[in-house]
Amino acid sequence: MNSNIVVFAEDWLRHPSSSQHIVRQLAADNRVLWVNSIGLRRPRLNLRDLKRVGEKLLKMVMPRSAEQPGLTPSSVQVISPFAFPAPRSKALRWVNRVLLSWQVGRAMRKLGMTKANAWLALPTAVEVLGRLPFEQVVYYCGDDFGALAGVDHEQVEACEQRLVQQADHILVASERLRDKWHEQQEVLEKIAVLPHGVDFPLFVKPATPSGDLPSQRPIAGYYGSIAAWLDMDLLARVARLLPHWTFLFVGKIETDISRLDGIPNIQFVDAVPHHCLPGFSQHWTVSMLPFRRCSQIDACNPLKLREYLAAGRPVVSTPFPALQEYSGLVTTARGVEAFANALEESLQTPVSLLHRQSAFQRMAVRSESWAERAKFVGELLTRRQAPSQ
Repeated sequence: MNSNIVVFAEDWLRHPSSSQHIVRQLAADNRVLWVNSIGLRRPRLNLRDLKRVGEKLLKMVMPRSAEQPGLTPSSVQVISPFAFPAPRSKALRWVNRVLLSWQVGRAMRKLGMTKANAWLALPTAVEVLGRLPFEQVVYYCGDDFGALAGVDHEQVEACEQRLVQQADHILVASERLRDKWHEQQEVLEKIAVLPHGVDFPLFVKPATPSGDLPSQRPIAGYYGSIAAWLDMDLLARVARLLPHWTFLFVGKIETDISRLDGIPNIQFVDAVPHHCLPGFSQHWTVSMLPFRRCSQIDACNPLKLREYLAAGRPVVSTPFPALQEYSGLVTTARGVEAFANALEESLQTPVSLLHRQSAFQRMAVRSESWAERAKFVGELLTRRQAPSQ
């Protein structure tokens, strides 16, 4: 093992985040302690949050259930600590510092980690800094937390500002995220842009079509969280304009979809494991990114964009900044008629041209593997801060 890494991020295996992809690569040569999410907002009295609290309690009582042996590298250990999510009061923040430091410190000692590098993907984990034997602190900023739905923005942004001051390295998923600190030169000097990657072999290797694919063709497909960043009005109107198309959504529904109710050619499939996604994206007609314009999307660098390109099917998207890098490989459509026309035009493309386009798409993301992203992080972690004079 080269070093120890303590990761503060979302729950292990809850969804295939950048942190999880990178850590899987790093785990080949490093020992990892993964600390499940300590939250970005206080829970509310609703069914969704109560269910989430129940899941967290189960993971604390039965930690092995969080790891799902067989899907977790042997060098990765997962813990689910108790903590108050995004507390605002100074007293609760002090309690969190004590609780988290004790729980994480105990887990480190059990693993023989006398020192470690820290990877923080959640700003609220800033509370443990200074209380644990971390050599270097990396803040991985994959989202604009000030625009992220369902977050206690004021508290999380305050934590983030403390974190960027204390971190040794800051990695951002897009230039837009880097621009958040354009007036703080001391912070900018620590920032490097680390775009999302892609599991290239997984999405290029021919996959068996999923049994959940509808028989009616053509199919416009999307996978991922069905959340507030999707343009529900656009989707409803396009689906009605193209009744001969099936619009398939694979993922967890996390927002109001009543705008789509009663539209017969819109279908939903529950979220599937990440390795099952090529069984959809390689076989539907077009991959969609039907985002609405908002601050979160302006700053995003979606994982599924590179996965769609590696899968080799045409991609139709509403415009957002991260598409500029792939100009010519993604059809950008602004508005209902343009989006519908782009889908229809994909049916007129000769098969020979589709094959060439697919080859270009895959060439464009071949060098953007998670292995390459992890190599950059590994080199970053081998650096040591110069001793103070």
